[in-house]
Amino acid sequence: MNTTTRTETIERTQRPWGWYETVSEVSGNKIKRIQVAPGQQLSLQKHSQRAEHWVVTQGTARITLDDKVFDLTPGQHCDIAIGQVHRLANLTSGVVEIVEVQFGSYLGEDDIVRLQDDYGRN
Repeated sequence: MNTTTRTETIERTQRPWGWYETVSEVSGNKIKRIQVAPGQQLSLQKHSQRAEHWVVTQGTARITLDDKVFDLTPGQHCDIAIGQVHRLANLTSGVVEIVEVQFGSYLGEDDIVRLQDDYGRN
């Protein structure tokens, strides 16, 4: 039997709230792993050119979607429409990790409108 071992290096991008890795990117969609450190949160934001689907893989994620705030645990998910205000936060003492699938004609990191940010970013 012939077995092949494939090792792939995925670049991890550090952020003040934790990190993300881009697992896959093709025309029209991108898949990321995102980890949020205890007590941290991403900016309250929206995107003009992409929708997102979040699946929690570890921990309890506090989700803000427009004026709704709720918690998701591993295996639970939510959809974020283009232009919808959203935030991912970790109010626990353990890490929170999600898989994010982005859909849209443009998936660049500069398609972020920050409405509120704990780290002073625009």
